Amino acid sequence: MSDWTDPTIPVSCGAVLLDEQGRLLILRPTYKSGWTIPGGVMEADGETPWEACRREVLEETGIEVTDGRLAVVDTRGAKRDEQLGIRFLFHCGTVTRRQAGRIRLQEEEIAEHRFAPVEEALSLLRKRVRRRVAAALEADGGCVYLEDGQRRDEVG
Repeated sequence: MSDWTDPTIPVSCGAVLLDEQGRLLILRPTYKSGWTIPGGVMEADGETPWEACRREVLEETGIEVTDGRLAVVDTRGAKRDEQLGIRFLFHCGTVTRRQAGRIRLQEEEIAEHRFAPVEEALSLLRKRVRRRVAAALEADGGCVYLEDGQRRDEVG
């Protein structure tokens, strides 16, 4: 009988949210540089990726997400100083003007938010997040599989 341990792989889940003009909701975190989208780490207490996405959006913005579709699964390869990670990105549709007016940021984690035109938002996002969001917006209703932000042609 061989010894083995359960693998511990960090999983994070994010949300693509657009306003009625098609602009992307982006957030500027307090704890790292650059801009990102709503989302964060999945809890190890049995939380699913969809539950983590919904919880993180609610915590960070006060927006209650009720609908979404899985748009991207990305694996971040293990590096010298980083562990293998899995990233789920859900396209969660449109934030109404009313919802946008009620955004309440999680002050200890989020410094500011804005809805930016997609091209501008992509230029502001951190590189890894940018690649996932771009793939999600190009997915046209499907789901895209990425490895380190790059499509794998053999996985359709």
